Amino acid sequence: MWDETVAVSYPALASDVRADLCVIGLGATGLCAVLEARALGRSVVGIDATVTAGGAAGANGGILRAGLSRFHHEAVTAFGPPRAAELYRRTAAEIDRIATETPDAVRRMGSLRVATDDAEWADCLVQLAAMRADGIAVEERHTPFGRGIFVPHDAVVQPILRGRSLARMASERGAQLFEHTPALRFSTGEVTTPAGRISCGAVVIAVDGGLEVVVPSLAGRVRTTRLQMLATEPAADVTILCPVSANYGFDYFQQLPDGRIALGGGRNRSFDTEWGAPAEPSDLIQAYLDAVLRERIRTNANVTHRWGARVAYSTDGLPVLEEVAPRVWATGAYSGTGNLMGALCGRAAAQLALGRQSELRTLLHPAVSASSVPESAKSASPQ
Repeated sequence: MWDETVAVSYPALASDVRADLCVIGLGATGLCAVLEARALGRSVVGIDATVTAGGAAGANGGILRAGLSRFHHEAVTAFGPPRAAELYRRTAAEIDRIATETPDAVRRMGSLRVATDDAEWADCLVQLAAMRADGIAVEERHTPFGRGIFVPHDAVVQPILRGRSLARMASERGAQLFEHTPALRFSTGEVTTPAGRISCGAVVIAVDGGLEVVVPSLAGRVRTTRLQMLATEPAADVTILCPVSANYGFDYFQQLPDGRIALGGGRNRSFDTEWGAPAEPSDLIQAYLDAVLRERIRTNANVTHRWGARVAYSTDGLPVLEEVAPRVWATGAYSGTGNLMGALCGRAAAQLALGRQSELRTLLHPAVSASSVPESAKSASPQ
């Protein structure tokens, strides 16, 4: 974890309870769903199989980069200019919301994409042109880490601090939160846990890594992989002014206020070993991150922490936000962009589960009716 001093805990569910909504998963996405339900005046129970913000929600790279998992020029090609521009606008607005909602966890620093070679620099220039065409502020930069493009609106977040701050807000606003409470089964109107049943009008499944296991009908469109990171002691020999991504976004790093460096990436060095892998770090990818630390960042700071987290990717790069059984909505597969898309989707999932409309649902899946449920999904249950 980034900061072991950030502590918050909730009991395990020990008896039957009732609520208008049950949220499965208490990462940032699930907590946004919980808070949205309370904002709509509904009672809500949130459960997690481990602890609040205990997975990728609390252990990710902490970069708040507006847009989708694809760079903006790629999103424009894949989804069309108006749709890509609107999704960018919404994620940019989400940075502002997160900074207002949990100000202690956010630093407004912008973000930098740097090129590792001439081919990547050419791709950066295409991205820059596409962003400028949509009125997005972006600049060319020459930096110690290479030529790059700088987006001033982006930010960084301390992810576990944000997640646990959201949990405290939810609890203070009347939500019932339970840790160490896995969902053994779920169906329309009920979630079964080891020590109690949750009777509810609707369910939101807010799980990213392992979503295709929780909802088997999504297995053809969702696949879980491992992301790996390391952190150093305070580094006095380098200054990183804002979060940086490189190697077509596969690598990313930032310097924390106390001088420590958080570095992640390397998944493209061995896709096959990372798909479906457990959250523990591997020698192969960690050796690559060591090389990036010494050769690209050029610091001699000692590595103090190494960790991994499991996240889900979708086949089209867009997150899942759909009804997988009557009044059971699932969201996840943010393809590495859960800090922003996860928050947006968590609120949208709560709205949809509670009978409201969601513009985000239409924007993400315009060809699919919000009320349609595939026959293959109607018996969805965790394995």
